Amino acid sequence: QVQLVESGGGLVQAGGSLRLSCTASGRTISRDAMGWYRQAPGNEREFVAAISWSGTKTYYADSVKGRFTISRDNTKNTVYLQMNSLLVEDTGTYYCAARGTPSSDAIYWTERFYDYWGQGTQVTVSS
Repeated sequence: QVQLVESGGGLVQAGGSLRLSCTASGRTISRDAMGWYRQAPGNEREFVAAISWSGTKTYYADSVKGRFTISRDNTKNTVYLQMNSLLVEDTGTYYCAARGTPSSDAIYWTERFYDYWGQGTQVTVSS
């Protein structure tokens, strides 16, 4: 079992930056593909970014490409999401997810491929 805990959310003005962290416990996630998702009030959860277990492959939703960066530090069992040039529409609860199933060094953007989810951290961007 893997427990994921997100942190780093908060209130920020449009144009600002935040860095989210997702720290895993229970076992190492060094061989797990990881992803970030978000959910705005009244909306379905949507894909934000994904990273392969080695960190060499990343993939982003078009809405965040060029502004967000996903990275990982396997020595710290942690995945990050650096968010720059934040927009009001980036507001939502951000969740990290771990695939949990040994696989090739691939990336996944579909929710059904992820086995473990965190509880989420709130990001609010004000105008």
